[in-house]
Amino acid sequence: MAAGLITLESAYSAAETMDRLADTVSQAGMHIFARVDHAAGAEQVGMPLRPTQLLIFGQARGGTPLMQENQTAGIDLPLKALAWTDADGKTWLSYNDPEWIAQRHELGEPSAQAVQTMRGALAKLAGAATGTAPVAS
Repeated sequence: MAAGLITLESAYSAAETMDRLADTVSQAGMHIFARVDHAAGAEQVGMPLRPTQLLIFGQARGGTPLMQENQTAGIDLPLKALAWTDADGKTWLSYNDPEWIAQRHELGEPSAQAVQTMRGALAKLAGAATGTAPVAS
């Protein structure tokens, strides 16, 4: 797995995993900025791609403290999660670990609580979407 990436196996298809995540995100009061179906885009140009969907979501109250400390954190915000199906037909949900985002942007004490809150929220959202526990970080 890539550094800073948390990946959970999902008990559902990529589309259903993403539907479940979108519902959970909305119920948590977060904003969904976009949902991207990479496989559909690939199909439009005649290229094969296993199911792969990206959800871009967040809440200003959560991400702003990171950007107040270092505005470059905005390159990794809003949050993103990728539901994808591997060559063996297993579905996975991957997202950036907020602690990795903090390290990448050299964030410290001013945004530490926001990073931990974000980390906990993402774990709950991802767990609800996949019905499984983390397998990598």
